[in-house]
Amino acid sequence: MDEQIISDYKKFLNNGKTERECVTQLIQLAEQHGYRDISVYTVLKPGDKVYIQKMNKAAAFFEIGTGSPEDGMNILGAHIDSPRLDVKQNPLYEKDFVAYLNTHYYGGIKKYQWVTIPLAVHGVVCKTDGTVIDVKIGENENDPVFCISDILPHLAQDQMKDKASDFIPGENLDIVFGSEIPSKGEKDAKESKNKEKEKCKKEILKLLKDTYGIEEEDFGSAELEIVPAGPARDCGLDRSLILAYGQDDRSCAYTSAQALFDSTAASRTNCCICVDKEEIGSVGATGMGSHFLENAAAEIIARMSAGYSDLMLRRCLANSSMLSSDVNAAYDPLNSGLYDKDNSSFLGGGIVFNKYTGSRGKSSASDANPEFIAKIRAIMAQNNVSFQMAELGKVDQGGGGTIAYLAAKYGMDVLDAGVSVLSMHAPWEITSKEDISQAYNCYKAFLTLGK
Repeated sequence: MDEQIISDYKKFLNNGKTERECVTQLIQLAEQHGYRDISVYTVLKPGDKVYIQKMNKAAAFFEIGTGSPEDGMNILGAHIDSPRLDVKQNPLYEKDFVAYLNTHYYGGIKKYQWVTIPLAVHGVVCKTDGTVIDVKIGENENDPVFCISDILPHLAQDQMKDKASDFIPGENLDIVFGSEIPSKGEKDAKESKNKEKEKCKKEILKLLKDTYGIEEEDFGSAELEIVPAGPARDCGLDRSLILAYGQDDRSCAYTSAQALFDSTAASRTNCCICVDKEEIGSVGATGMGSHFLENAAAEIIARMSAGYSDLMLRRCLANSSMLSSDVNAAYDPLNSGLYDKDNSSFLGGGIVFNKYTGSRGKSSASDANPEFIAKIRAIMAQNNVSFQMAELGKVDQGGGGTIAYLAAKYGMDVLDAGVSVLSMHAPWEITSKEDISQAYNCYKAFLTLGK
């Protein structure tokens, strides 16, 4: 096990709870390894290291190889968004002496898992004068934290009769943001007519203005994410596991990027692309469903000696090979009935190769070619990388997708390869340190493809 990778990975998780924070860290790491913004270059030659970022929420990193771009690239692709709660554009309100922030959940979550746990606010507020205010509240030990309240069990008879998907309505996932002390008799509506209305909300707005320079209308151009408060921690008495928020898919994004930074390109150009919006369908300008990858590849080709052509770009992408670096569900012994045990991935079993993802008949899967899988197996054996072949769960039980099918549309070989995660999409997810280490080894070995 690579203890340095594990230590650095936990730091990455602690400082990267949003896409923007991840991109910032990845660019800093890249620059420490000699990467520069592509705008610095008019001509690229073998050995040059460049990066391209999009809207501060997606980034692609390239080390130029000695061969023709028509021969394709080795690509590691991961996503850096994770399930969370997003603050709405008109979020702050007061109700019976308590101030709340109104939220909209992002990605597939179990809503009940988000109540009564410490929460932090991360993100940016963009003001009309062009100022961008970074917000991070709830991570330092002296910071306040936030919470979503729940019904006490003494009064929850009706709630407990509902389905788990229903007993916490999405509109009730509003975080407690402050409170005031009611004056004597103020709880009586008739007596409170002359009392100052929304006193607590006004106090909160004053704090926001005094501390951050934020006005209420600035929420309209803000991107604030509600995430679990607290750092990544060792899990288990033997410290073999990691408990942390956002390991889907930052466990794969970090190890993919670090593998690239620690590698040297040979004939084929090496690339790591980290994208946004996978948890809601890879949509938008920063998702894998956009043209970000092909636009970035076009910028690379245009600066190489052979010159740009649309045909060269198409050949480059079609001849590329990619590991879709995304997590898989770890086998859960307490819920074994959901899994085909012989085709499951286990914590500590090494990197997981998933020939196809999707759900119910492989819907939305790319289904990797066996010839490509055989090549990957051979490289893993040559580099003593532990791996396991697996699926997400039983065929009719459900499923999920990755960015693999969006890369496969270019005609390239793609295989899903990632870390096993227990309690996936929960506020706190569990991974094995051994799997994190093996993921890094796998991605680094993959980048030798074509040497």
